[in-house]
Amino acid sequence: MNLTCHQRKGLIPLRDIARRQEILLHYLEHLIKPLIVAGIVRSSRSPAGDVQLTKPPREIKLSEVIRLVEGSIIPVECVDNPEACSRSELCAARDVWAEFERAVSKVLESTTLKDFVERQERKEQAEGPTARKRGK
Repeated sequence: MNLTCHQRKGLIPLRDIARRQEILLHYLEHLIKPLIVAGIVRSSRSPAGDVQLTKPPREIKLSEVIRLVEGSIIPVECVDNPEACSRSELCAARDVWAEFERAVSKVLESTTLKDFVERQERKEQAEGPTARKRGK
């Protein structure tokens, strides 16, 4: 989201993003690596670790970002791999987790980075100047 908000500035130092998001730079470096490898984010070779989106935010779905950074959103292996459990076909819990996965996937697939930022901006406008200082 932070890259989307500041994309007009060109390459953005990772330390600036870490500061604005109040997270450790080392943790941010860990999060950004899979996005660079996948080609969603471009990185300069500068010591500051400058980065920028490679595509317009309207073309980047949250599902893609979450999958790259977090992996599967399902907390149980049997949803994606029924062979992982001998009881898979008879398990009601597996059915519930599969429904959960479909619902979450639907939201993440239908939301782009542009949508996400617009949602954040609406919240900040509703909350006033204090929210803008924290979020950006």
